[in-house]
Amino acid sequence: MTKNTSETKETNIVPVSTETDALVEKEMAGESEQIKQETKALVEAIKKRAQSEIENAQTLTRYAYLTAVRNAREAVEKNKLIDPKRIEHSVEIIQKDARENWQKIVDEISDLGDRLQEAARVAWDILMGKNSSGKK
Repeated sequence: MTKNTSETKETNIVPVSTETDALVEKEMAGESEQIKQETKALVEAIKKRAQSEIENAQTLTRYAYLTAVRNAREAVEKNKLIDPKRIEHSVEIIQKDARENWQKIVDEISDLGDRLQEAARVAWDILMGKNSSGKK
């Protein structure tokens, strides 16, 4: 019995959102508390991993963009074949395009998050033995 108490304590360390708690309590009403707690921890781990992946993608994309813009500007400034006013205008255009592209990237990352959430829901349904209509 000590082992079960120890496992329960470890599971309780994982913070569980109210959304996850409500979902598990509703979908697993007849299951033991230990199974519910472990399932809650699993769902939270999936959500945390997905969020981490999205944040990493955003950081890498932002860094790559800033590096590319800096490198382009430095190369153009060293060249001196173009009027500085035209360089500044070009940089403004690049920045405008980059803002638009950045929004597209953010939208795609958000879409990825939605798809990951849907995948977690489908995995949940499979775990619970539900068919596509949501019934067991």
